[in-house]
Amino acid sequence: MSPDLRVCFLGDSFTAGVGDPEHLGWVGRLAARSARAGRPLTAYPLGVRRQTGVEVAARWAAECAPRLAGDWDARLVVSFGVNDTTLDDGTPRVTPERSVAALDAVLAGARAAGWPVLVVGPPPVADAGHIARTARLDTRFAELCAGRGVPYAPVLAALAADPAWTAEVAAGDGAHPGAAGYTALADLVWPRWRAWTA
Repeated sequence: MSPDLRVCFLGDSFTAGVGDPEHLGWVGRLAARSARAGRPLTAYPLGVRRQTGVEVAARWAAECAPRLAGDWDARLVVSFGVNDTTLDDGTPRVTPERSVAALDAVLAGARAAGWPVLVVGPPPVADAGHIARTARLDTRFAELCAGRGVPYAPVLAALAADPAWTAEVAAGDGAHPGAAGYTALADLVWPRWRAWTA
């Protein structure tokens, strides 16, 4: 019997699955696929709409400690960045330096607690300029994770070229997909997830 796996999924509206008429998002789909593959888990989706990485970093410890502290396989999945690169009065809500520092703070805190982390990169929205800003942050997140020995699942480029994702985002609010888009995102995360939880 596999050990009791408990995972907090930290992030923003994409982690919360906003826009999915089936109310599963990528987190629910990933958890269901993991269970079917013989790695069941208790998944705690902790996504908050419009939150930046700085805001996620400010709340993560208080939310994860009561869910993960104990004698079991406790882990974190972290995904943010789209709100960081959203323009507010012509400038990004959070500078890339602060976004990277926020992610690094979560990684350091999780390492101190003994909780392995998987980072999922930010997805694209229906705005070319926003995608370009997010792509630059995505690269910096990937570099940070590589330096920290933390697995990173990039999704931006693949989703930007995915017909289901782009069609659903365009038909919706310009940011969030529907069921097919979230399925595509979960499929991209799956190989890293499977190796990480093996």
